[in-house]
Amino acid sequence: MRNLVFFSLVLCFACSRPQGRLLTDIKIVRDEFGVPHIKAPTDREVAYGLAWAECEDDFRTLQEQMLAVRGLLGRVKGKEGIFIDFGVKFMGLREIVEQDYEQALSPEFKPVLQQFVAGVNNYAALHPKEVLLKKLFPLTLQDVLMGYSLGLVTLSGATKDLQQILDGSIVGQKKSNFPAGSNAIAISKKKTTDGKTYLAINSHQPLEGWYSWYEAHLVSDEGMNILGGTFPGGASIFLGANEQLGWAHTVNHADFSDVYALKMHPKKKLQYRFDGNWKKLEKKRYKAKIKVLGFLNIPIGRKVYQSVYGPTFKTKKGFFAWRFVAAHSVRAAEQWYWMNKANNFQEFKAALEMQGIPCTNIVYADREDNIYYISNGRLPRRNPNYAWQEVLPGDTSSTLWTNQYFPLDSLPQVLNPESGYVFNMNNTPFSASAAADTPKETPANTVMGYQETGLETNRSARFMELIAQYDRLTYEDFKSIKNDIQYPAQLMTPELTNLEILLHLNPVVYPDIADAIKLLDDWDRRTDFENTTAPLFMTIIRELVEKLKAEHRYHRAGQINEEDAVAAIRAAKKQLLKRFARISLPLGEVQRHIRGQVNIPLEGGPDVLAAMYSKPTKDGRYDKGFAGDSYIELVSFGENGVAIESINVYGSSARPESPHFTDQMEMFTNKQLKPMTLDWEAVLKSAKKVYSPMEVVY
Repeated sequence: MRNLVFFSLVLCFACSRPQGRLLTDIKIVRDEFGVPHIKAPTDREVAYGLAWAECEDDFRTLQEQMLAVRGLLGRVKGKEGIFIDFGVKFMGLREIVEQDYEQALSPEFKPVLQQFVAGVNNYAALHPKEVLLKKLFPLTLQDVLMGYSLGLVTLSGATKDLQQILDGSIVGQKKSNFPAGSNAIAISKKKTTDGKTYLAINSHQPLEGWYSWYEAHLVSDEGMNILGGTFPGGASIFLGANEQLGWAHTVNHADFSDVYALKMHPKKKLQYRFDGNWKKLEKKRYKAKIKVLGFLNIPIGRKVYQSVYGPTFKTKKGFFAWRFVAAHSVRAAEQWYWMNKANNFQEFKAALEMQGIPCTNIVYADREDNIYYISNGRLPRRNPNYAWQEVLPGDTSSTLWTNQYFPLDSLPQVLNPESGYVFNMNNTPFSASAAADTPKETPANTVMGYQETGLETNRSARFMELIAQYDRLTYEDFKSIKNDIQYPAQLMTPELTNLEILLHLNPVVYPDIADAIKLLDDWDRRTDFENTTAPLFMTIIRELVEKLKAEHRYHRAGQINEEDAVAAIRAAKKQLLKRFARISLPLGEVQRHIRGQVNIPLEGGPDVLAAMYSKPTKDGRYDKGFAGDSYIELVSFGENGVAIESINVYGSSARPESPHFTDQMEMFTNKQLKPMTLDWEAVLKSAKKVYSPMEVVY
């Protein structure tokens, strides 16, 4: 397949009636659920086919992300888009990518990414009616790399610091470290009854939008054969399994972002003190356009600054600088590619050594029965004399970390523990296996910033309760653990360490909410369809978190008091009475799985293993699931190969007219998985559609 060059793409977009030809070397096979299985002679052609399939299924989402990285989202989405445009510009990602990408990408990977970009551009050229903004195209390789960087800034939690700088809440406050969900479990054959190695890939993401999961199977004659999940705009699989190994990601909470308070000159404008001298802030003015009245584009400008630390902002409480790890590498896309290609633990570990992915835990398993956990991170070697979880002094090079990072082997990790299992549920990395096998916290954590020992999630606490019941477990036991919908005996999150207080109030002291307190006291802690207390508890949690956020008290190792608990219960009771005229009703009547014309009961709750986060619909009739369990892939490795089952929360397409817009929803709510295969001949035998993508012809 010939490479597409920028000049020819520009000509293509000038054509009023673009034409195309089939690229017959690339095959896209759709199975009964519409999942794309893509095969080609080379990896770069597979990337082209993946881009084409992503555009077929969710072109709008892919475009929205690319509009944001180009600063054009405001022209399509108005006020909502303009805020995102400026936020991306403030990060300075474009400048970093432009500076580094040429030398950062290897000769083996660069053509793969180029062909992914070509696939998106050709699809856009041949489907002009689907293009949201003509000025977006043609995309460049740098645009896609920026999309990766933007996603990783978000996953690392760095955008929370930017938000707090801009709203002023960073001053005098410990930096917030909000949890994000996901489960990952690997079980050695020494702990399974059938002698197989199990892996649970169970990321909790938004159910729709930029970072919702897209399932694909990629096969090339150059040794790629992997099935798993990626995001629209992803050029390879982000988590999944090949014939030899598999891995899962969960969000981790090390210190990936720092904030500095600058000391400004009392008289000289825009001068700040640094190492005893005065330096001038560099002005940067960014422009964007906002759509108004549906057709007018009004230009808007915003001014920020640059200090030695990075992007710097003037606020009502002073000047603050922001420095974040995810901006300092453009190799994440390439690292995922080599993880896709790995055939054994040594090759997989070599891919991790790139440290291009700056954050996320990784749980790994393979056919040789290696199981592995690492709290992966690109963590700077910081000066231990400072409190890095707080706002830092911005007047000294002692707080200015450089591109010197802790090596991979110094990060918390476990390989082949005696207990036979590793796991992570966004809890502290210092409980990743049985107590005797888990990593031990070291003094280095004062600058690494991982959640300290003892900070568990409800999911990790519940998993430890369940796994302790088994000397050996069956595959069905493994699935039941993953699908568990009960809270642990002791409620706790890293931000609400004494959450258990909610279930132990005295109804006599609070007669106005005595009925709610009694329901909570008698609750079995489950979140199944029929449970009549779960809606009350889940509404309480929403009210409690909103209250603490508004008071800037929602942070790591936080606690609530009885007054907080009572206020949240009162607010929840009031809301439920207003919406449903009662506070005790089955969860399945309240919480629903909704898309298009499908509206069905949905079980699970915040921070249970089968997690689900919901919020009221506009009319208040239901709580619609919006995040939590989404793409699930369960893998077992044995002597005869690999077996895979998976499910996606809605289906393989985001297009309402597609039959695959909602066709996995009922299976999802019933905890059913669909069998998948890496065997290409088996894929062809059950294919519902086989075709090739197209290339623009001039």
